[in-house]
Amino acid sequence: MNRQADRKINFLEGAPFGQIVRFSLPLAATGVLQLLFNAADTIVVGKFSGSNSLAAVGATGSLINLLIGAFIGISIGSNILIARYIGSRQREQTKTAVHTSLVLSLLLGAIVTALGLAFSEPMLRMMDTPDEILPLSALYLRIYFLGMPGIVLYNFGAAILRADGDTKRPLIFLSVSGVVNVILNLVLVIAFRLDVAGVAIATTVSQYVAVAMLLRSLFQEEGWCRVELKKLRMDWREALRMIQIGLPAGLQSVIFNISNVMIQQAVNSFGSVVIAANTAAANLGNFTYTAMNAVFNAAVTFTSQNLGAGRLSRIGKIYAGSIAAVLLVGVPMCAGSIVFGRPLLSVYIARTDPNYAQIIDTGMVRLWWVVAPYFLCGIMEVCCGMVRGLGRAWLPMFVSAAGSCLLRIIWIKTLFAAEPTLPCLYVSYPVSWVLTSLAHLVCYIFIFRRVRKQLPNAQ
Repeated sequence: MNRQADRKINFLEGAPFGQIVRFSLPLAATGVLQLLFNAADTIVVGKFSGSNSLAAVGATGSLINLLIGAFIGISIGSNILIARYIGSRQREQTKTAVHTSLVLSLLLGAIVTALGLAFSEPMLRMMDTPDEILPLSALYLRIYFLGMPGIVLYNFGAAILRADGDTKRPLIFLSVSGVVNVILNLVLVIAFRLDVAGVAIATTVSQYVAVAMLLRSLFQEEGWCRVELKKLRMDWREALRMIQIGLPAGLQSVIFNISNVMIQQAVNSFGSVVIAANTAAANLGNFTYTAMNAVFNAAVTFTSQNLGAGRLSRIGKIYAGSIAAVLLVGVPMCAGSIVFGRPLLSVYIARTDPNYAQIIDTGMVRLWWVVAPYFLCGIMEVCCGMVRGLGRAWLPMFVSAAGSCLLRIIWIKTLFAAEPTLPCLYVSYPVSWVLTSLAHLVCYIFIFRRVRKQLPNAQ
């Protein structure tokens, strides 16, 4: 019992900045580790199968995020609801929500698998994926989506642990599954020459390994978040609450990725070499985003528990601590991506590839225009997380839709259409981050003042 207590963080007491860092670091390490192992897919296929295979895998990224975003976003609803129940000391509601979230995740995983298998290839064609990589991209997606039930279930299970203050065990689970992923990548691509099918199989198998370890942990858990097989049933009232809270986050992800699909379509117009360069650079940028996104999860969870406990005096400190933490994580990683950009990009492509120099030069363009200012995206995510943690689900979705999607679509249709260059395309990212952050800040100030009036006796 003491070992489990030591893993958990008290959200309601102590200095928020230190607690946010303590909460975020294992979560950031989990995400970065997961990306390292996923990067093994890209690196192995780029090194041993060539730039066309690298481009084929890269062309699927925005589509995968689009199709699974809404469903994984609902896991945020699970996180917020369980954290709120724990903060307000509602034992039975916590247990019901935990079991419902797992059943709901299995249902959503089956749905996203069906959607992915049915619509991935037609959507790849709609994105103007070049003919020379389309068959490989479609094959990769078909295998990848067979692992969707495991991916969705893992996200919901990890959300349960986060809501209870535990971010360390998911790090352990992904460490083990990541090793499995790397080994399978090397065996299936190098030894069996399965190309993109090999990396897709490796990713799918390793994801189910992580799920198996997470479920074993939840069944052995002590306390309110323990899972019992006989209690695994759907409470539709709790499921509806999770969907009501989490669906806006999921739709926000979908809307956000619609703009990314359009940007990927614009990138596709430059040909497979630029797609390969964009893939490598985007993969590097994902490390920075994932590390900063851990602070977003901290902002949501800390705010939710303190709101549930009526500790409103801590919420302003949580906001300030979250901004400080995201800058502490983001700024050094942004700078490192530029300073070490060329050697890092070279990891993704064989030097013997005839397009090696062009891929490196083109990848640096994205690093300068998108990854260097990525800390602005981290600030935007924290601002959004604070509003969401205060119980407002739909407002941040609409704000993000306008700032991250509508603005970029207008940008592509106007400025990029007039000047179809990569810098003109990429600069839409930092512009949208700044404007959306300011809008979320205004929303946070307004909503926090309203909550204060509604709970005059809160601490």
